[in-house]
Amino acid sequence: MCMDVGPLLLCVVVATALVFAFSNGFHDTANAMATSIVTGALRPHMAVALSAVLNFLGAFLSLKVAATIAEGIVSGDAITLTVVFAGLLGGLVWNLVTWYFGLPSSSTHALIGGVVGATLVSAGVSAVHGQKIVSDILIPAVLSPLAAVLVAASGTYLVYRITRNVSVHLRERGFRIGQIGSASLVSLAHGNNDAQNTMGVITLALIASGAIGDGATVPTWVIVSSAAAMALGTYVGGWRIIRTVGKGLMDIASPQGFAAETSSAAMILSASNFGFPLSTTHVCCGSILGSGLGRRRIRWGLVSRMAAVWLITLPASALVGAATWKGAQAIGGFPGVAVMFVVAMAFALEIYVAADMRPVNASNVNAEWTEHGSPPTCVPEPYVPEAPEPTPLDGAAQAGEPDSREGPAPRREPMP
Repeated sequence: MCMDVGPLLLCVVVATALVFAFSNGFHDTANAMATSIVTGALRPHMAVALSAVLNFLGAFLSLKVAATIAEGIVSGDAITLTVVFAGLLGGLVWNLVTWYFGLPSSSTHALIGGVVGATLVSAGVSAVHGQKIVSDILIPAVLSPLAAVLVAASGTYLVYRITRNVSVHLRERGFRIGQIGSASLVSLAHGNNDAQNTMGVITLALIASGAIGDGATVPTWVIVSSAAAMALGTYVGGWRIIRTVGKGLMDIASPQGFAAETSSAAMILSASNFGFPLSTTHVCCGSILGSGLGRRRIRWGLVSRMAAVWLITLPASALVGAATWKGAQAIGGFPGVAVMFVVAMAFALEIYVAADMRPVNASNVNAEWTEHGSPPTCVPEPYVPEAPEPTPLDGAAQAGEPDSREGPAPRREPMP
């Protein structure tokens, strides 16, 4: 008698989706809290705790992005549980790799790339809604950071213009307080936009398995579990990327942080209202760069590396998604999915162990930026025991040379 592995396979896919949501949380914490942490507006642990709560609450504000993920990227006829699983691993692996190197990238684009890659190798080009991807994904991906630069630059100019007669100390103090509100707004917007990525994918899996009908709304348990997984990841804190965004791009002052966060929140909430799965990473990094134009020295070398990562996020995650689907199909059925899941978890463990060799955490996230980005480490000099003083040879002692262990040699009377 054959065992029905359909429900078991669905459970694995849902579990993978929640792991992805967890990675999305710690990968994108920097979007909301990096500037507040670096300016001292919030203590590191308090910042990630506040962001986690607001990410959770933000997930309940809208479901339009989830609908775009679930219906607008690929044809529903091409979606199977294996395709959804492979797409999730494509996004998860890319999140882990970029987190290890401390480079901010779009979790949204990584997930979309993974799903598209798996669909291409399983059902062909016709199953991918290319026009929809261009209009809803690619064009916003290009325009959103540019728009964020302009909005944040204008906001920063107005902030300094309006407060030009206020003392520097009072201005910095006031904007640090204001940053608590602006960073909270970004966290709420991030939860509203990014938690829906996982909701949309789980809904895809439920439709593919026949658990819910095509066109059904997102179940409540999907909303709650996706929000909770991302909030937990946010609380863990993606300190490596927080350091890059907060300390690496430039040295941020409180008025700039306030302007950048307010600009980001406004853009992300607007995009979520229209159902665009916007990259919060692109928007937040663009806002930080805009707030520093003409006022701070921007590290353009890091910016260029970051832009290169953004360009290859979709194709790289698509390759991983396609390779995962191929691997699962080669083994076949549920065992294929199970093997690929174990391989992915082993890879995640290896990444964690490698990162732990040069840790970035709340205690050193604000350390001075170094050439390679890693916090400077104080390595104690190796202990070298003092060498014992040499013992004089017998001949030397007999010749009357002093022995340092016994004090000066006794004085001898001259011979008559």
